[in-house]
Amino acid sequence: MKKIILLVEDDELDIISVQRTLKKLDTEYTLYTAYNGKEALTMLNDLKNPIVPAVILLDLNTPKMNGIEFLKIIRVDDRFKDVKVFVITTSSETNDRSITEQLGISGYIIKPLGYSDNTKRVDSMDAFVQFHLRKILGES
Repeated sequence: MKKIILLVEDDELDIISVQRTLKKLDTEYTLYTAYNGKEALTMLNDLKNPIVPAVILLDLNTPKMNGIEFLKIIRVDDRFKDVKVFVITTSSETNDRSITEQLGISGYIIKPLGYSDNTKRVDSMDAFVQFHLRKILGES
């Protein structure tokens, strides 16, 4: 059975970047994308077809329900309290990092603010895939 990755991201360019990087995985997976925390919760709690992700890639700055609000909700739900969550965000705020670490994230990746230097974003995403996702998705 393919493992599930849930990407919570509202920026189309970042979604495309993540999709391109994930294609380099030699492990099969299914990627679901939600544009905010509210939509992600709907996917997790769908009565007919709920998803149970192995990994959640979470942007903190999304409309309707931000990443921290979403993380607080899933961490009290027994089904999702141990899911590995990696924050991928432009926020380098110490408070955001501290709160998310208290909520049990597995990693915190800061995206560059501009798109003029895509090399840095691709390199950090590639490193993340190589060192973290490959291992997580390869676990039984």
